[in-house]
Amino acid sequence: MRIAIGSDHAGFPLKEHLASWLAETGHAVYDLGTHSNDPVDYPDYAASVARAVLDGRAERGVIVCGSGAGACIAANKLNGIRAGVAHDTYTAHQMVEHDDVNVLCLGSRVIGQALAEDLARTFIEAKFTRDDRHVRRLEKIRSLES
Repeated sequence: MRIAIGSDHAGFPLKEHLASWLAETGHAVYDLGTHSNDPVDYPDYAASVARAVLDGRAERGVIVCGSGAGACIAANKLNGIRAGVAHDTYTAHQMVEHDDVNVLCLGSRVIGQALAEDLARTFIEAKFTRDDRHVRRLEKIRSLES
């Protein structure tokens, strides 16, 4: 799968780890930065990852910031992005299966590398169920973007 990944300075070390791990597990990784620990603004990187998903450069996105919350808020401002924070595997798959989430947000100050790998794997392997109730709810979400 083609995965866009990005982070702010707080998420940089975990983003670097995940980018390498994703590539090693056979995914095409599109690393949109940041590329150092120098302070940056998370909305810039969240928007870059979200735009890569929207324009088809990536099938899914992963954004890492300190808590996952700020990046999630920023990414969700772009129409067509459904970003969610997951710090447990149930949420990582359920948000894709029921809500067709296309961007995973992680908090580097909340989780470690091993859990981040589990969450990314679970998120990437999950598929939207297309059950009638989930499609109906997704259409309601899309109507909110108008």
